[in-house]
Amino acid sequence: MHMIPKAIICFVPIIISACNFSSTRPNIVDPAPATEKRQQLNQVHKLNNTGPDTNVAEINVEQELNRQVAIQDHQDLWFLIQDELQFNRNINQRSVQDKVAWFARNQDYLDRVADRAQPYLYHIISKLKERNMPLDLALLPIVESAYHPFAYSPSRASGIWQFIPATGKRFGMKQNWWYDGRRDIIAATDGALDYLESLHKRFNGNWFHALAAYNAGEGNVEKAIRRNKKAGKKTDFWSLRLPRETRSYVPSLLAVAEVLKNQTKYNIIFKSIPNQPHFESIDIGSQIDLATVAAMSNMTMDEVYTLNPGFNRWATDPKGPHRILVPYDKAADFKQKLAALPTSERVSWKQHKIVQGESLAQIARRYQTSVSALKETNRLKGNNIRAGSSLLIPTAKESSKFYSLSADARKFKNLKRTGDGKQYIYSVKRGDNLWDISRQYGISVKQLTRWNGISSKSLLKPGQKLTVWVKQDKQYEDGALIKAVAKNPATGTYTVKRGDSLWLIARKFDVHVNDLLKWNNLKKGNHLKPGQSLIVQQTITGA
Repeated sequence: MHMIPKAIICFVPIIISACNFSSTRPNIVDPAPATEKRQQLNQVHKLNNTGPDTNVAEINVEQELNRQVAIQDHQDLWFLIQDELQFNRNINQRSVQDKVAWFARNQDYLDRVADRAQPYLYHIISKLKERNMPLDLALLPIVESAYHPFAYSPSRASGIWQFIPATGKRFGMKQNWWYDGRRDIIAATDGALDYLESLHKRFNGNWFHALAAYNAGEGNVEKAIRRNKKAGKKTDFWSLRLPRETRSYVPSLLAVAEVLKNQTKYNIIFKSIPNQPHFESIDIGSQIDLATVAAMSNMTMDEVYTLNPGFNRWATDPKGPHRILVPYDKAADFKQKLAALPTSERVSWKQHKIVQGESLAQIARRYQTSVSALKETNRLKGNNIRAGSSLLIPTAKESSKFYSLSADARKFKNLKRTGDGKQYIYSVKRGDNLWDISRQYGISVKQLTRWNGISSKSLLKPGQKLTVWVKQDKQYEDGALIKAVAKNPATGTYTVKRGDSLWLIARKFDVHVNDLLKWNNLKKGNHLKPGQSLIVQQTITGA
């Protein structure tokens, strides 16, 4: 049995104060003289099974003693987790050893993880303690997403807990044009812990089986267990024939826990995260422009989206959830300003006069809103609209560039476009790795390496240029089907609108500018005219 007995797993003492998690251990107050410190440090090495006295000179004694103080009174959330780890880390397994070696070599990576985890870790630990679940699970988002709230995999898994759309919906995460609950820290954490609890029960208290099922699906793990039983083999995690990713998944979690537990041994430091609430959830009652939230809370737009990554657009979802996460120290002031904010100033509105040939989808795209929002606002039952009539349109208070981490802005963040509307160039920054870059743009490491002729083990250098091909994500876009009207059923036409360019049209249909030129016998530099028809050899929804 590679797991700690269930009775022990379920015993997690919970002592929570209004401001932080604490333990009953006494604090160390008086600093010891230098010789005493060295003696104490030697004792620390003994307790942690780390190197002999010959290595002590390489370590900052003061820093190490401060670290031990933090462990004792849990001023730092990492040390709280470290002190309450429960899983058997199976350090004798080669796969765990390999992962430990990787983490021990990548301090920069763990620094980025800590920076990303800082807004969310207190909330996740709180929820784990409420449910009496192992704090080891607070490390799972490191394996899933490196705690990146906007991580998006090629299989369409999203958020720090990496839910695919179907599983997200199964556990109550709303997903539409305005909002994606898989990225909402509150909704996704509740859903992830619900899922993990159900898997733990389903696999009779075996956390390793539950974790494998979280990654590979319940059916795959159950099938592997049945196969081993039938063959008379062991059914522990290490004996199961599972997908390669899953065989690496559980060892990765155990390796993170091992490195966290023995930071001195591996010469690794987890950047401190204070043991105190980072945010407060505030009921806003109805839709609000995120620019207004930023102004009233004294946050940047990046900060607003980082705490509220579930919102895809420039405003909250008209139909909810009606909550905003605000830094704990700014919440009281924000609530006062919100109470005084007139309803008319929550969202800006415009009157739009419908012209002949316009559709709700076209109008929605123009004003960065959704068809459903237009229908709800104007009490429309269907998609039919009449030229000459007017629509009331909810509109962003600022330009689209202001909403720095909206779904559209993230898609092209840090990318420099080339001339064909699909190919982009990414300039590598210090600390970047292939996994982070691939998850930022929803592509695989294999695709990224193939496009750039490099190995998955290649070390990236700051300033290095990488080619990235960006596809349009049609998952949440509202609108009618762009109908093919040409003779060839595989070929459609597009009617040029005022302000269109070949690049914009190519991007809309996820094709090359060169293809548009070839299909329509055009030359570079040709000017498009409103009403002109272009052949587009693709039919898509919700463009």
